[in-house]
Amino acid sequence: MKPLTLDGSTGEGGGQILRTGLALSMVTGRPLHITRIRAGRPKPGLMRQHLACVQAAVAVCGGQAEGAELNSQTLVFTPGAVRAGDYRFQIATAGSCLLVLQTVLPALMLADGDSQVQLSGGTHNPMAPPFDFLERAFAPLVRRLGVGLELQLQRRGFYPAGGGELVARITPTSATMQPLAPVDLLERGPLHNAWGEALVPGLTRNIATRELEALGQRMGWTFESGQLRQPPTRQNEGPGNALIATLEHAHVTEVFCQLGERHLSAEQVAKRLVDEVRAYQRSSGALGPHLADQWMLPLALAVWRSGRAARYTCSEVTQHTATNAQTIALGLPVRVQITPVERAMQVEIQPAP
Repeated sequence: MKPLTLDGSTGEGGGQILRTGLALSMVTGRPLHITRIRAGRPKPGLMRQHLACVQAAVAVCGGQAEGAELNSQTLVFTPGAVRAGDYRFQIATAGSCLLVLQTVLPALMLADGDSQVQLSGGTHNPMAPPFDFLERAFAPLVRRLGVGLELQLQRRGFYPAGGGELVARITPTSATMQPLAPVDLLERGPLHNAWGEALVPGLTRNIATRELEALGQRMGWTFESGQLRQPPTRQNEGPGNALIATLEHAHVTEVFCQLGERHLSAEQVAKRLVDEVRAYQRSSGALGPHLADQWMLPLALAVWRSGRAARYTCSEVTQHTATNAQTIALGLPVRVQITPVERAMQVEIQPAP
């Protein structure tokens, strides 16, 4: 079988090319040869978090990997048969659990039985989707394809300490006896609910209060209405800070997150989050920029397996998303077309002729 050859410096030049490449290799059985890994980053090559993705892929399909070592910029990955089962992956240095999960999820979506994946490491990381995003925004869309995906957060883990734990339970289409079915998502629908929450385990409650007050002032949300919340801290969590906004629309739920940093005031964190939410609200696209990126590969798999095209609209196509589209088109017999529509962008994925 012809290898999937990828240049890791393409487009945004980060770890997404590696993760998508590994996922495509596992689902198609094509060997992966990737060079110039993370060439667009200040420290190129494989970091510990990316090694965790490679090691997870090896475990899930019994594959082999050459070049799987710290700072390596070249990897040759030869997949085996994907095996359903119970897996446990520990990500060192508070690397993102969610990015490791997204590496193996496409393969386990198509496996011959149920799987459980336990992950420990970071659940709220810079440059990675937080757990709340996957649980509320991403997983419901995956379930619409006919795949069972249930996520359970056992403990939050913030960078750099880590210590978070979560469990993902995946029921593939083979178990449900339903085909992987693509869905169109062109409109977000009416807004049913919206709220903000501040996570501050291991920190003073005053930080959460200030963040929520600033968020409420800008969004018109109040404590009395239940739109400003501080969830309880689980045992042994922290320290860390995340401010999250959730918008529940009829057809999609969007989640936006800003992490607190030492040099940022609570008010600055809130302003950054509001800026993200307002950018989404100004658009008519169904998905925000991060969900548009994360949704592309599962939907492309459904298009490939069903032979039917599918579309979605989004508020923005980032360079990250454009790079992902290019990588997917190299690895699957599909075409990804991105076009502007009124106050949004449209992504259409079609079976290759």
